Amino acid sequence: MKLTLIGGGGFRVPQIFQALGADGDAARVTELCLHDVAPERLDTIRAVLTHMAGTLPRPPRVTATTDLDDAVRGASFIFSAMRIGGSEGRIADERISLELGVLGQETVGPGGLAYALRTLPHARRLAERVATLSPDAWVINFTNPAGMVTEAMRAFLGDRVVGICDTPVGLLRRAASAVGAGPQPTDFDYVGLNHLGWLRRLSVDGQDRLPGLLADDTALGGIEEARLLGADWVRALGALPNEYLYYYYFEREATERLRSSAETRGEFLHRQQGAFYRDAHAHPDSALDLWNRTRHDRESSYMAESRAEEDRDGREESDVEGGGYQAVALNLMTALTSGPSSTMILNVANRGAVPELADDAVIEVPCTVDSAGIRPFDIAPVQAEMLGLMQQIKAVEQLVLTASSSRDATLAWRAIAAHPFVDSVAVARRLFDRYRAEIPGVGAAFD
Repeated sequence: MKLTLIGGGGFRVPQIFQALGADGDAARVTELCLHDVAPERLDTIRAVLTHMAGTLPRPPRVTATTDLDDAVRGASFIFSAMRIGGSEGRIADERISLELGVLGQETVGPGGLAYALRTLPHARRLAERVATLSPDAWVINFTNPAGMVTEAMRAFLGDRVVGICDTPVGLLRRAASAVGAGPQPTDFDYVGLNHLGWLRRLSVDGQDRLPGLLADDTALGGIEEARLLGADWVRALGALPNEYLYYYYFEREATERLRSSAETRGEFLHRQQGAFYRDAHAHPDSALDLWNRTRHDRESSYMAESRAEEDRDGREESDVEGGGYQAVALNLMTALTSGPSSTMILNVANRGAVPELADDAVIEVPCTVDSAGIRPFDIAPVQAEMLGLMQQIKAVEQLVLTASSSRDATLAWRAIAAHPFVDSVAVARRLFDRYRAEIPGVGAAFD
């Protein structure tokens, strides 16, 4: 079976290769095809994989290409992990926002909208080529902003594209461990959009254990999201939020921390991973060791900008080593082929799950996955401020999607102005004008 990875020169590719080559019941991939537009990054990652292959019981054959059609043709699964504009684009996303007094983050806020505007044309092109050349393939989308990108690709691929994220999976795993529900609980309620969701119920033997968890200071202390947002606040909500909701609930504090940091997350990764690619290219025999050291530093500092200075290195080791999107993708691929049924939190079409949103809107909900396909759970009604926030952000996303497909700059400005982080139409206009002028991919999307 051929698996194609779009963005095959990316830093996290070896994690996917490692998961594919391990023992276990995962779907058997015989060829991993790496596609990237940067040949030198492909060469560096292939050097890492060459060394890693000797440590794995069943590594797949690795091929690489810069030709999209060659990569897609004959693939059974396609993982989309592209980063249009590279780390330089991310730095601009974040810095332009901060310079205008607005929270700057890669996937939420106006920075995430700029990322979407330059990415959506490429996502649609990929979806069109898959629909033409490999119409039976499944596309598993990791490309951020994952909800918007998945929704755009659905226009070509329908239910054959699904979006994934490891943050709700991590939240569920931590909460399940705290209540003794086992690593793969099957009876729970989670709802939201990508990077904006809540765990609202977690049942064991028919009893909801979430209220007891929220009341237990010691148990909450082991949950990253509760430490990040505060025990009092998660109790007030009566739910455990996805960690990205920190930026919505503590926007003022998050913005101040980001503005006072020596470097943004994008600048940190550009410096750190730039050094890895440079050193690994110069010393390919040491590529795997260099990658391992860099990866641990990267994962340990995940969302460090959201924590107080004294707690920047406070991420639990179990969270650092607890798996990531590669595990989610592999579990999904296995369940869709010949593996056992699996319960997963995925980005799929709404289809009435949240009646207040359009049926074709992509939301993030629990699903049952097996060889017959993907079936979302029935979820409890979404109410009050949770529903309001979902509706507002989905409206922003759909303005961006329409602005991108129609190349309408006015709609793009409207989308930025409609985001809750942006408190001025004039600031929204300055944000869009600067993104368009200073980020080549955004400019190209409207020129």
